[in-house]
Amino acid sequence: MDIATGEVIGQCQSRHRQQEFIRFLDRIENAVPAELAVHLVLDNYATHKTPKVAAWFKKHPRYHLHFTPTSSSWLNQVERWFAKITEQRIGRGVFKSVDALITAIDDYIANHNRSPQTLHLDRHGRTHSRPRWLTLSAN
Repeated sequence: MDIATGEVIGQCQSRHRQQEFIRFLDRIENAVPAELAVHLVLDNYATHKTPKVAAWFKKHPRYHLHFTPTSSSWLNQVERWFAKITEQRIGRGVFKSVDALITAIDDYIANHNRSPQTLHLDRHGRTHSRPRWLTLSAN
């Protein structure tokens, strides 16, 4: 999730190993303009810290890693977005196959990205969408 725009790069994978994570990193690499630095907020999942993943990051110095403290997933905005997709699409759906679930997720992401909104937490920890005109730009 690009926290400046709210746009989401998503990819469903059957497993959560280092090779799937590297495939997702390659997808990010291809989607984000080469001149931009990429700051990733990650949890402390072991897959994010394997030697092969570390080697990938060493070859891609524009990536800056920020790890959330243990038991603090609420600090990671993409976790808040996962709650939103669960509430609005996945939790309400009946899926007859894994492919149907993946299609629903991909459709949700595509629909979200047509008019992305950033998320922010209020002082009570509740998530709200912020209109794009309130989002600060680096330009």
